[in-house]
Amino acid sequence: MASEITVYSYSKCSTCRRALSWLEANKISYQVIDIVTRPPSREILVKAFNCIGNRRALFNTSGLSYRALGAAKVKEMSDEDAFNALASDGKLIKRPFLIFNNEQFLIGFNENAWSEALLA
Repeated sequence: MASEITVYSYSKCSTCRRALSWLEANKISYQVIDIVTRPPSREILVKAFNCIGNRRALFNTSGLSYRALGAAKVKEMSDEDAFNALASDGKLIKRPFLIFNNEQFLIGFNENAWSEALLA
């Protein structure tokens, strides 16, 4: 079972609420941080990217902040600019954004992936 779980979440996000309910139902303790008021740091985002290997997976592509920037502009961004943008606007980040075992990440809620990572 994973230890030291931090979930960056947005209270108005139905996917985040489902994910937190899943954690509760599976009796997994966690700490919640509001992703809008305290987004993950640039350092954390770089670690997530290095773990996942896909910069686009970090972006909430269906969100208003992403659409306001535009997919083409995001695609043209350097990694440095992308990480800075994500760290400055939590609504750009795909959520929930979960960190466990200090260096592992789950982005978005997929029950099978979460079960495999957190219940094994």
